[in-house]
Amino acid sequence: MRVVVVGAGQVGHTVVKSLAEAHECTVIDIDQTRLEAVSHAYDVRVTRGSGTRRETLLEAGVADADLVLACTSRDEVNLVTAMLARRLSSARTVVRATGTDYLEAWRAGDLDVDLLVSTAFETASAVERVLHVPGARHVDFFARGEVVVLGVDVRGATSTRLAGRPLRDAGLPAASRVVALVREGRRTVPAAHEVVRPGDWIIAMASPAAARAWSRLVTGADPVDDVVLFGAGRMGTAIARVLLDRGVLVRIVEPDAARAHAAAAALDRARVFHATGLDPAFLSRERIGTAGAAVLAGGDDSRNLHAAVLAKLHGVGLTLTVLDDPAAAEVFEAAGADVTIDPGDETAEKMARFTFDERTHQMAMLGDDRFEVLDITVRPDSRFAHRPVDALPGAGVGAIVRDGAVLFPGGKDELRPGDRVVVLTEPDRVPAVEHDL
Repeated sequence: MRVVVVGAGQVGHTVVKSLAEAHECTVIDIDQTRLEAVSHAYDVRVTRGSGTRRETLLEAGVADADLVLACTSRDEVNLVTAMLARRLSSARTVVRATGTDYLEAWRAGDLDVDLLVSTAFETASAVERVLHVPGARHVDFFARGEVVVLGVDVRGATSTRLAGRPLRDAGLPAASRVVALVREGRRTVPAAHEVVRPGDWIIAMASPAAARAWSRLVTGADPVDDVVLFGAGRMGTAIARVLLDRGVLVRIVEPDAARAHAAAAALDRARVFHATGLDPAFLSRERIGTAGAAVLAGGDDSRNLHAAVLAKLHGVGLTLTVLDDPAAAEVFEAAGADVTIDPGDETAEKMARFTFDERTHQMAMLGDDRFEVLDITVRPDSRFAHRPVDALPGAGVGAIVRDGAVLFPGGKDELRPGDRVVVLTEPDRVPAVEHDL
C-alpha cells in the first residue's frame, strides 16, 4: 500500500516501524530533525511541512495514496489533515486523538474519517486488560474476548513456579497453548521438554478461564478489583472511567487541587484525594497498600517511579506505569516495577490495522514491537490448509476459531479452510504469513 504518515513523533515513528518493511511510506512533519531520524532508520520518503497545508499533502503524494494516518500530538491538526486528504484523494483516513473528546462524535458518525483512535482510551483499555490477568506483562483479547494473548516474564516470584521445569511439568492450564519462548531476545518454538529459565519470556494463548488460571499459577492472584490511581489528568481520568465501567473500585490521588476537584466532579463513583503519592504518611493513613494494584499515570516518569517504589514498600502487589518516555521502561524494570505501558505503542497498533489483509480481523503488537499477533482467516486455496499447525513457517498458531468454537490445538492438529487462526510472528514475517494463509 501507499501510506502517508503525518507526524514523526513517538506515535508516528512506531507506526512507520510497523509498516515500512511491507509498504511504501511517506512521512510528513514540520521538524527536520524528526524526519532525518525516521529516514535514517527506515526506507521511507519524507516531506517537510504541515499536514494542514494542501501543497504539503500533494507534494507527499496524497493523491495516489491508499491510506493517510494523521498521528501528530494535536487533535485538530489531525482532523484537518484527514479532511484535506478526503478532498484530495480516495485514501482511507485514520486519525489519532490524544484524549476522548472526539471519540463519541466519531462513534456517532459526526466525523468523516474511517477510524479515530484515542490514545487515552487505548491506554486505559491496556491497563484494564493487565488488571484482568495480573502476573502477565502484556494482555490482549482476540476473537471477541474468547482468546487471551499473554506475555509472562519468568522473573521474581514467577521464577519459583516456572523456572527450572520443563514446560510439560510446569502445571500449565488446559485450554491454553504456549506459542513462543523468548530467550535473550530470540523467539524459539517451545517443545514440551524445554526447560524454562529465569529471564525467559513466555507468550501463550488461552481461554478467559485458563488466563485466570495462568494468573494464579504466576502470582496466586485473581483479577484486580481495587485500584489506587496516581494522576487525574487526561490520561488518569480516562483510565478511571474505563475501570469504573468494569466495576473496579478506584481511589485517585492527585497533587493539583484544581484537577482533584475536577476529577471528583466528573467521577462520582471514585474516591479522590488531593494529595501527593510521595507522602509515606498519607499512604499509611489511607491504607494504600490494601489496593490490588497501583496505576501510575501522573505524566512525569521520575515522580511515577518514586510513587511506584513507595506503593510497593507499602504493600501494593502490582504496579502499572503509563510511560511518558518509552526509553524509561528499562529503568522501571530495573527498579522492580511490574508493568509499563507505552501509549504510543497502544495507539500505533490500532492505526496500523488498516494496512493488513482484509482477511485479518485484528492485530496486536507486543514485546517492544518485536512480535505481532494476527487473527486471520485461512483461504480455501491456502497451501497450509489440511496441514499441521506447526507446519506454518516462522509463526506460532495459538488458537483456532472453527464453527463458532475456540480450539487450542496441538502441534499436529490440522488447519482447515475457513478457520480463523490467532497467530504470533515477527513484523517482517507478516506479509508472508498473510500470503501463506
